[in-house]
Amino acid sequence: MTMSTPARRHQARVRAEQVAASAAPGRSLAGASHYELMLAKLAADRRRLKALQSVVRKVEVKREVLPEYADYVSGALKGGRGAQDDVLTTVMIWRVDAGDYAGALDIARYALQHGLTLPAHYERAAPAAIAEEFADAALIAIADGGTFDVDQLSEVRELTETADMHDQIRSKLYKALGLAFMKSIGDDSLDDPTDYGRARAALQSLETALRLNARAGVKQNINRLQTQVFDADGPCKAART
Repeated sequence: MTMSTPARRHQARVRAEQVAASAAPGRSLAGASHYELMLAKLAADRRRLKALQSVVRKVEVKREVLPEYADYVSGALKGGRGAQDDVLTTVMIWRVDAGDYAGALDIARYALQHGLTLPAHYERAAPAAIAEEFADAALIAIADGGTFDVDQLSEVRELTETADMHDQIRSKLYKALGLAFMKSIGDDSLDDPTDYGRARAALQSLETALRLNARAGVKQNINRLQTQVFDADGPCKAART
């Protein structure tokens, strides 16, 4: 189903835009031919994924098929008025799984703005799923010695801040944000005002995580940051005055 030429890709985007614009906010796109076609493709890809046991292989398949949805997503986001779209919300989650966090956020902004829901098999509200998916991705990356984009996590926090969700999920997001801030600190001495600011942000995020969940597993990081910030307070305050 890959659109192999610019003309066909443009046509796919236009069709998606027209379909998305045809339904009022809160209504379903069910019955629209192009949407139904994409739902059929989604069902086939889900069956392919369900047949796999390897998580690694599932991610590989998602990375393989996601480009085939790109034109639909582009058109739907451009023309959409907020109608329920299971293709969009599923692709959003798959993009996180595949490591396309910027692409997932493109859909998340739209989905949360219009109150879109996830397909029933996800068994979570969209804000909670977005928060937890990003938090899990960040925590895994950091545990493996990598980093995660602080700005992306901050945006997820802002997008989901007023949504109702389990405290443990929100705690996990704040933990991920705090650890991501810690990873972005260049020098533990915090001589640089930017590093000092990141340490303060990390401390605040981790303290929030602990307040939401006493078993968040962040106490050692909090103690370390408190010591660093306390030791740096004098020099950094002097530098800022």
